[in-house]
Amino acid sequence: MVQDVNPGTILMGAQLRLLPPSLPFRFFLAAAVFHFFFWVTIGFSYEDVAGFTGGPGPILSAIHVLTLGVFAMTIMGAASQLTPVATGLAHRSLWPTQAAWWLFLPGTLIFFTGLNLSDRWIMHGGGMLAGLALLIFGFSLADLLRRSKKLKIPVRFAWLSLVSLLALVILGLLLLEDFVHGFLPDHQAIATSHLILAVFGFMGMLLMGFSNILVPMFALSKSPPACNQQIALWLAPTGLFLAVAGVMANVEELIAVAVLAGLLSVLLHIQGMLWCLKTGMRKNLGLSFVVVKAGWIMLVVSLIAGGLQAFDRLGEQGPALFGAIILIGWLMTFLLGILQRIVPFLAAMNMSKKTKKPPRLSELGDETTLKSHAICHGLAFVLVTGGIAMDQSLPILIGAVIGGIGAVLFAWYIVSVARSFMAYHQDVDAVPAPTESES
Repeated sequence: MVQDVNPGTILMGAQLRLLPPSLPFRFFLAAAVFHFFFWVTIGFSYEDVAGFTGGPGPILSAIHVLTLGVFAMTIMGAASQLTPVATGLAHRSLWPTQAAWWLFLPGTLIFFTGLNLSDRWIMHGGGMLAGLALLIFGFSLADLLRRSKKLKIPVRFAWLSLVSLLALVILGLLLLEDFVHGFLPDHQAIATSHLILAVFGFMGMLLMGFSNILVPMFALSKSPPACNQQIALWLAPTGLFLAVAGVMANVEELIAVAVLAGLLSVLLHIQGMLWCLKTGMRKNLGLSFVVVKAGWIMLVVSLIAGGLQAFDRLGEQGPALFGAIILIGWLMTFLLGILQRIVPFLAAMNMSKKTKKPPRLSELGDETTLKSHAICHGLAFVLVTGGIAMDQSLPILIGAVIGGIGAVLFAWYIVSVARSFMAYHQDVDAVPAPTESES
């Protein structure tokens, strides 16, 4: 049995629920810029990457440039626009999304500054702003989910994501307070739980939910079989809860069960996504889905790496290696693959309101840069993880340079789509409206 969702139905009337294009695109452009600065930060502190185990400083700043600046920025921009399209419901008001942007951007910048300077009060101020922005975004998304009467599986995944968001914000604020007052009994366990909730909870659950919408929509298929996705929906939060409990209680057996539950959930989810790609009418989804599939593979690898790290099987560089696998290997790979599909898709939807025929998706941006970016991203990941595993800093530096080049190429693609979008509207606006006699 498949879920009763038709991609054509989702897109019917979607233009009436589009946000002003500048709103989601500012999140995407900011994510592209932070993507570059992540590699710059890694490049400047390459000697400290392999031995990183936690604590304020440039490496922790780089991690948050990635998680907040790239991942959260992308998710906030995409979810704010795609949720109304998918649910058929409009935002009650634009101010929550606008407020989230104006709080989140300065909040993250202040937070990064505090981490680099190891200044607890600057960290605290920036973290409070960024946390408030995430909560505003969460409440705005929750309002849409509460009113939605369809897409039950994606909506439930999204609810799990928002619960994880609330928990990770609370833990993040506790960690910031602990830097000042030192009251937590086990700072490292709380920090690890914060990471798990951010990566596998907030981001992972939301991505699994939205994949049930986006993959069928792009592949022009029915939604995946509901039975497997329902099982995945139960296993994913079970694994997440057990992982956090295992870390907090320092019980390796709980973490092992959590990894098994997570692996089974992910494998069922990926099986459903591959079913959509196989049965969909659109077979050639281009480079973006090659990157997405690589992200799925790395998701499985990241869960296995998490289990090995829990049993100290990754060596002295285990924490840094595990972090590189989940952040660069899985999340960055997957999100960059999806982003290069979402950006032209949303641009084209905003173009189709005009009378002039919009260009095809492949014509909106300079796709040659995406091929070069994919190569750079893959090389950067291999070099950084290899450098960490061998405890050698030079491969990490080379990987950071190559990753930075790839980030510039990816940013140029986003800019090229924006330029095509603006050129299209300028051409349309330049055409005089027809007179009564002409019409």
